[in-house]
Amino acid sequence: MRKRLRKPIKKEKDFSDKILKILAQNPNKGFNYKQIGATLELDDTQSRNQIIKDLKLLAAAKKIIESEPGKYLVKAISQDYYEGTIDMTGRKTAYFICPDFEEDVFIPTNNLNRALDKDKVKVYVYNRRKGKRPEGEVIEVVERAKTDFVGVIDIQKNFAFVSTANPKMYTDIFIPKDKIGEAEQGDVVLVHIEDWPKRADSPFGRVEKVLGKPGEHDTEIHAILAEYGLPSEFPIEVETFAQKIDTTIQESEIAKRRDMRDTLTFTIDPKDAKDFDDALSFKKLENGNFEIGVHIADVSYYLEEGTILDDEAYQRATSVYLVDRVVPMLPEVLSNFACSLRPQEEKYTFSAIFELDAKAKVVNQWFGRTVIFSDQRFAYEEAQYIIETKDNTIPIATSITGSSYVVADEIVEATLKMDELAKILRRNRMNEGAISFDKVEVKFNLDQEGEPEGVYFKIAKDANHLIEEFMLLANRKVAEYIGKQKKTFIYRIHDEPNEDKLIAMQNVIAKFGYKIDFRNKGDISKSLNALMEEVSGKKEQNLIDTLAIRSMSKAKYSTDNIGHYGLAFDYYSHFTSPIRRYPDVMVHRLLQFYLDGGKSVDEETYETKCLHSSTMEGLATNAERDSIKYMQVKYMQNHQDQEFLGVISGVTEWGIYVEIIENKCEGMVRIRDIKEDYYTFDEKQYALVGATSHNLLQLGDEIYVKVKNADLVKKQLDFHFIRSNN
Repeated sequence: MRKRLRKPIKKEKDFSDKILKILAQNPNKGFNYKQIGATLELDDTQSRNQIIKDLKLLAAAKKIIESEPGKYLVKAISQDYYEGTIDMTGRKTAYFICPDFEEDVFIPTNNLNRALDKDKVKVYVYNRRKGKRPEGEVIEVVERAKTDFVGVIDIQKNFAFVSTANPKMYTDIFIPKDKIGEAEQGDVVLVHIEDWPKRADSPFGRVEKVLGKPGEHDTEIHAILAEYGLPSEFPIEVETFAQKIDTTIQESEIAKRRDMRDTLTFTIDPKDAKDFDDALSFKKLENGNFEIGVHIADVSYYLEEGTILDDEAYQRATSVYLVDRVVPMLPEVLSNFACSLRPQEEKYTFSAIFELDAKAKVVNQWFGRTVIFSDQRFAYEEAQYIIETKDNTIPIATSITGSSYVVADEIVEATLKMDELAKILRRNRMNEGAISFDKVEVKFNLDQEGEPEGVYFKIAKDANHLIEEFMLLANRKVAEYIGKQKKTFIYRIHDEPNEDKLIAMQNVIAKFGYKIDFRNKGDISKSLNALMEEVSGKKEQNLIDTLAIRSMSKAKYSTDNIGHYGLAFDYYSHFTSPIRRYPDVMVHRLLQFYLDGGKSVDEETYETKCLHSSTMEGLATNAERDSIKYMQVKYMQNHQDQEFLGVISGVTEWGIYVEIIENKCEGMVRIRDIKEDYYTFDEKQYALVGATSHNLLQLGDEIYVKVKNADLVKKQLDFHFIRSNN
């Protein structure tokens, strides 16, 4: 009888990395060689001897310590362990973002160890040798970025799974039978992750809320809000509290304020606005100068600190402007009534009042609480008509009243003079190095059911710039007034642009024949302004505007003032929109406190509030963007048979992104769907190249497309390629 041959043992040269990972995952527990062998499921003598050898080598290299004879612990602080954030890709891999690394650390799928997008994690980094891209493994999830997710539920006999449309969420969520709640098969639900057991493939969760059926309008809008953790309504106790606030104008309160009710005052807002944050007053002074008042709703008078209403406003931090609705920061009784500076009503305001000379130079300034009476409400279109025609009769086509009407001569005169001063302020700002981003805004005409009937573009004109310049003036001067006193304050800051992003942008715009001057900070802003002017009205405008905005740093709130690069201001704050932004409420409170002689407040407390406000602003912006994408997909769903002319706005190895010229809707043509030739991606030319024809499809090219698929849940458009527009 022959001896049975034993299978050869696969020799493992080095267990060091695996040992370090085991010890790092159990930082407070000592391991001997047997326990490590058992964890690695190795029980042969050769492997055990190698483990003993590697343990001694690691201890000699001071990467681990021998806590007691034969037992080892990872060192408390090791040069190979870092804390940072996970940035998931759409391919189930991730990058680890940490200030200790110039280059992001790649995390393969099998090294994620239950970490999700934006989680704060501890990572073991290896491959730190020169010439090798660093890779890492998640050792511990320190803090989850989010635990609530929106998805579609698939109910089985004894359990359910929820899958999300978010490409960065690489796993579905397991729901035990007793935690399905009221959900039915195929519902869109909000789920909360409760646990992710070590040996489970998916996290365990429970259904928090049923949002409705996929594709239904209200379901999708509520899903967008829920995805970013944004509320859709106020808790009943907050509404009740707000309803009980005394919103009447009291003589005793007027006596404490500067009375501006006899000064000519009016508002200019979008035609569909309901919350009027700001009003302007105008008076010609005997010395030939002009007194211009920037009057802002005195929200902090009604919103008392420490109340449930104030807590709710702070948590929200901002109003959210979705494509078909506003989710306000404050209940309607305040946002649309008590605090809204409506025409022919007395209102409490917080004001910045300036004396300007004919060259728009500030000669005097005053800040404080006031009471005003708004004489007139204009839409931007009406004010624009006055600026363009100098006429005081608003025609029916422009009027928001539904009929033609005559504007008082003094209001026409005030509008024209303020427009003149605003143009000087704007010109001065541009000369100082401010950057002009007048990006085209996509808006939808909706029917009564919220269905899109048409698309139009919102373009900033002189009337918009008039309001903008005086709001910027107030924001800047308030920040400067406190900033020069060196007291803790809330600034709106904007860092210099990211040079790598500018270089990447240069590579793209060079294909259209444009360039950016990188010599110094001033040249970059002048160069960007010249570029914006040059592309205005051209087919590539939206693409280049978008690239320019993406190359900029993100503006945020902070107590640490570094100035505002984009506006070219040394001091800048947000003072002018307290109905819709909580930082403005805090600015009002701090300004009044300092006007009353208060000492500087605790910086750390307010920095925490700044961070929260910036985070909530980011979530609101994402929700707003998603709602526009959703409506664009919905609009295109109703135009499946129509041919559209589009511009190639992105080129990748899997296809081209195309932005339709007439409505700015963007979708993808997949490379396999272009039948006229066999196309491959050429990275150097940033183009798709036809194998037979050598035809190029590159950025800025115009092509005709048709809708192939409009996915409302994923908010994605796929196009058929029809032909090039040669």
